[in-house]
Amino acid sequence: MRYFLELRYLGAAYCGWQRQPDQPSVQQTLERGLTTLLREKIEVTGAGRTDTGVNASYYVAHFDCMKPVADPAQIVYKLNFLLPGDISVWSLTPVADDAHTRFHAREREYRYYIEPHKNPFTRHLTWQYYVPLDLERMNRAAALLLEYEDFTSFAKLNSNNRTNICHVRHAAWTVDERGVLCFTIRADRFLRNMVRSIVGTLVDVGRGRYTPEDFRAIIESRDLSRSSAGAPAQGLFLSDVRYPAEIFTSGLKNHS
Repeated sequence: MRYFLELRYLGAAYCGWQRQPDQPSVQQTLERGLTTLLREKIEVTGAGRTDTGVNASYYVAHFDCMKPVADPAQIVYKLNFLLPGDISVWSLTPVADDAHTRFHAREREYRYYIEPHKNPFTRHLTWQYYVPLDLERMNRAAALLLEYEDFTSFAKLNSNNRTNICHVRHAAWTVDERGVLCFTIRADRFLRNMVRSIVGTLVDVGRGRYTPEDFRAIIESRDLSRSSAGAPAQGLFLSDVRYPAEIFTSGLKNHS
């Protein structure tokens, strides 16, 4: 039987999603809890990797087990009891046997938060950046991302990507009543460190180091050395993963 898990987590205490031999990961922590509850060795596959310190306000993982789970809600309750406070599971749903959280994902969404004031309560959740930023310039530059497919300029070196082609479907900055900036970007796939690199470069557009046309030239250069340093990890959240409705046999949030 195959099941999808919906969850969320804070990334500060983890080396990222993916299991590592000598560091704590979200994947490893989930596997330990599920193995304890289901009394068989469970291996979990996630919708994608998140890097060290990156958060997920919405994440999906799948696993297989020998016997059907009689009471998914009870397993969710017990799993949350076993998991540390920075990981929360809220659904366990049976899916088609070939459903895959990574390969069947149609679209992923990330959000990045920048706070213009010092705030001790959100310092682990936002980039607290005090230089004034021109949101209109940043949005003009962000809109250019939709015109391109090759994002080598924002791809971490030595990542063993088969391709640096991504299809960005939305990229825009908004600001809330408290002055917190949010960059939302949606694409079919993302390269390792891509969003943080884009955000860092767009911030340099916003503070006047680059123009929007400079940003275009950086994209077209396909040269990582032309982009800015990546934004800090704590401001980044994986915020959505969308799937075709037909892979579900019941219940999970409709992402069709």
